Amino acid sequence: MARDKTDEIIDFVVDVNRITKVTKGGKRFSFSAFVVSGDRQGKVGIALGKSREVAQAIAKATAKARKSMIEIPLRDVTLSYSVEGRHGASKVILRSASKGTGVIAGGAVRAVMEALGVEDVLAKSLGSANRQNVVKATLNALAKLRSARHLAQLRN
Repeated sequence: MARDKTDEIIDFVVDVNRITKVTKGGKRFSFSAFVVSGDRQGKVGIALGKSREVAQAIAKATAKARKSMIEIPLRDVTLSYSVEGRHGASKVILRSASKGTGVIAGGAVRAVMEALGVEDVLAKSLGSANRQNVVKATLNALAKLRSARHLAQLRN
């Protein structure tokens, strides 16, 4: 599937938390938003934004995620090989899949895969289901991927 370089960056709000600070004058509410951004062509970024309003928290997180994008080597629309990532008590296993399989993954992992542009992948999340840790474990696994050219260069 040929894509233009002018494709928009896509954002997924993975998690929104309400934080309550109790002061002598009452309760003060603020929000934190966790966002995954990607260009669907192998670049993905994550960020946490905090603000007194949900919309501002999401906007801050989106801006940070777009700045912190990293490039992931893909093979067409799937991964080159199976990888495993960990963060905290979360563990994510990502396996490459044959064409037409689709994205078989849970919510947090699915957001990362769709933002990245992966269309065929098998994923399993084990351990903690904390969305932020699952996303970070997914990025940890993706960071272990190397392109075929890079591996060939390492092996001469």
